[in-house]
Amino acid sequence: MTTTPEVGTLSSWATGQRKLRPRRFTTAKDGLRFAFYGRMSTVDFQDRASSCRWQRDYAEDLVAGHGRIVVEFFDEGISRRVAWPDRPQAARLLAAVAEPARGFDAIVVGEYERAFHGQQLEQLAPTLLRHGVQLWLPETFGPVDFDNPRQLALLDLLGVHSQREVSRARHRTTAAMRAQAELQGRHLGGRPPYGYRLVDAGPHPNRAHAAWGRRLHRLEPDPATAPHVRWIFAQRLTGRSVASIARALNDTGIPCPSGADPARNPHRSGQRWMLTTVAAILANPRYTGRQVWNRQRNDHDDHDDLTPDGTIARHREIQRWNAAPQWVISRQIAHPPLITEEQFVAAQAIHTAPTPTDGAPRHYLLAGLVCCGVCGRIMDSHWVHGRPGYRCRHGHTSTRTKTSPQPKILYIREDHLLDRIRHDRGLHRHHPALRSPDPEKVTAHLRTHNLIIVCDHHIWTIEAETAVNTLNPAGSVLAATAKIPAQRDGDHAKHEESPRFVWK
Repeated sequence: MTTTPEVGTLSSWATGQRKLRPRRFTTAKDGLRFAFYGRMSTVDFQDRASSCRWQRDYAEDLVAGHGRIVVEFFDEGISRRVAWPDRPQAARLLAAVAEPARGFDAIVVGEYERAFHGQQLEQLAPTLLRHGVQLWLPETFGPVDFDNPRQLALLDLLGVHSQREVSRARHRTTAAMRAQAELQGRHLGGRPPYGYRLVDAGPHPNRAHAAWGRRLHRLEPDPATAPHVRWIFAQRLTGRSVASIARALNDTGIPCPSGADPARNPHRSGQRWMLTTVAAILANPRYTGRQVWNRQRNDHDDHDDLTPDGTIARHREIQRWNAAPQWVISRQIAHPPLITEEQFVAAQAIHTAPTPTDGAPRHYLLAGLVCCGVCGRIMDSHWVHGRPGYRCRHGHTSTRTKTSPQPKILYIREDHLLDRIRHDRGLHRHHPALRSPDPEKVTAHLRTHNLIIVCDHHIWTIEAETAVNTLNPAGSVLAATAKIPAQRDGDHAKHEESPRFVWK
């Protein structure tokens, strides 16, 4: 049980001796009510109390005599590049700004760079103006006047400076990490690959960091998992498929990486080996004993998402793989290898998946639009006999051996689907564009109007948000009024026969 420490005698005496500067406003109704916003970039290398304290001190000095801070919003471990709607505390502040009974009149920050990056303030300004909330900055010595050209120029300069500061820090950090990986073979953090574990590698080479107790780490083969990595590569070199290897690991009961180390993988299920898990191990060059860095990078999506009011741009960060020539490989062996470099290179040259004989890329027009009517899953794009099609295995994967009866696998040919759509007159009453002979125009109409195709082994339908249209089998003729002409041999007594449907 923790108790609040009592104020000591010395602190009480010092407080009584301090002569406070008289404030013009002492209550919320006499002055402005401020919401303080602050931010710090990292949790491991910054102290929340001290970072928040100096930012708030600057803010309190700025608003002294004009009001007081009544509420605080402080983001921890958030980069300034993250848009306000994607910062937890900044998002709460934006939601409070839109409330009529928000409890504050203005926002104050202790430093521009703590709150904004690039054009973030320019995008935030319409929201503040619409709700009548002021913004106070130390750099403008008070409230920001968005109608003042000089202040707008200053804010643009501050935004560019904040962006430049991030770029310079990123460049210096990247250059240092590149040198550490290539010249020293240093482990630069993160989870160890499956088959390795982290061990102590001595004190940090920087004396200041060493004095703080920081130490280096290196990779060492894990006796429990390293043999499985060697077995995976050995099986692959015999020409075995990735799916077959994953299925054998699951059948044997060998724990997958997240199951073997759940503490470092709390975001994964840890239940079974997946195709992507085995493929990632086979593609990891660190098993050769070399330290390899810069295999991945973080990009910002080119397509900006806007907030509902259409003012604040939200950039999504996407992790992408770099090409092998961009990797940084250590010049020396950095840790004990599990395979040779020759074995790794040979494993990369093995491809068991079928490839088109003509080398042309495979193109699926209806990818993502065809759903399985049996289990509700999106059907997989599947190329068979030189034609595009779609397949659903109802949740079964090649990494597991069948232990119970499964529903029959569903196969649908793309040309059959398009043929039914183009010749279904009932569907054309509501969507005349679907009778187009151009498959790409048909597909574009389906995507534009959010139409999906649901198929099972007997019935195919096109479903919209408000209607369901059953596709007639190709070649069916709705000839309810068709008549069979009388025979020419004069048999006029023969009655007209009922029409019959012709099904192909």
